[in-house]
Amino acid sequence: MKKHNFSAGPCILPQEVLQKASEAILNFNDDNLSLIEISHRSKPFVEVIEKARSLALELLGLENKGYKALFLQGGASMEFLMVAYNLLNKKAAYLNTGTWADKAIKEAKAFGEVVEVGSSKDKGFSYIPKGYSIPEDADYFHCTSNNTVAGTQMKEFPETNIPLVCDMSSDIFSRQLNFEKFDLIYAGAQKNMGPAGATLVVIKEEILGKVERHIPSMLNYQVHIDKDSMFNTPSVFAVYVSMLTLQWLKDLGGIPFIEEVNNKKASLLYAEIDRNPLFKGIVAKEDRSIMNATFTLTDESLKEKFDKMWKEAGINGLNGHRSVGGYRASMYNALPLYSVQALVDVMQALEKEV
Repeated sequence: MKKHNFSAGPCILPQEVLQKASEAILNFNDDNLSLIEISHRSKPFVEVIEKARSLALELLGLENKGYKALFLQGGASMEFLMVAYNLLNKKAAYLNTGTWADKAIKEAKAFGEVVEVGSSKDKGFSYIPKGYSIPEDADYFHCTSNNTVAGTQMKEFPETNIPLVCDMSSDIFSRQLNFEKFDLIYAGAQKNMGPAGATLVVIKEEILGKVERHIPSMLNYQVHIDKDSMFNTPSVFAVYVSMLTLQWLKDLGGIPFIEEVNNKKASLLYAEIDRNPLFKGIVAKEDRSIMNATFTLTDESLKEKFDKMWKEAGINGLNGHRSVGGYRASMYNALPLYSVQALVDVMQALEKEV
């Protein structure tokens, strides 16, 4: 690897996936045609998207359980709108844990009453709200499992009798959960699956068809289900790379395997943040994200020196989000443990030089 890529998104991808994807751009399936110039309705690509949808359900343990997997476009930002369009009849409940949850709430307010059951905005989204109650008469409850900007992650999800909707854009396929608890999961591909341009939606079909409004075809989940994600031209390349990445994950041992790796990476970095007097974490320890570790220097006068050191070590994408500052190390599935060790080595080297 030429660089240690801690970019928050688009994410690092497995090298073998990048190799296969690059070959497909030039010659897909040895047909002397590029993947991105063949018909999306041709048999070779239909097989790709069907396999991608099947792998998604298989890895989540949702095969033959009433769920459908869709590959759509517009990113999670489009899902902020589509979720409300398809599910919000009168009232919805939202947990506000960060920038993206805040945006989802804004979109939902255009379709009905939104009850914000809890928020961590008061402390810059540096923790996950606890002890909130969800109104039983809400059409659904929406939460965001992982917050890339602040670096928090939900460790537990509430028990509720209403549909549970979750934006898992930045931690899907990274840890084991009881995915049957969720009625709708959506995730932009560009964090743990593939390049930007595709969005995975996993939905329990029985929750649809209960709103009174007319839903435009392009925004109607049922239309996309009926057309097998082919209502319009899909994002061919993003879907193909997502399929390769999901197959890569399955071959490794699936979510149980990668969760163990991810925990090792996060433990290594957080241990150094807590041990090294030159660094401090930004969020509550019990809510720290396994995917996105945020931290700052205790002495800002060392910033120029530290920045120079990690860049010279071949580290990329470490700057924190512009709204938070500091540093953010995004440790998505494909980031190897030795890249985290490279960052820890630089942090320790800085300590020795001061």
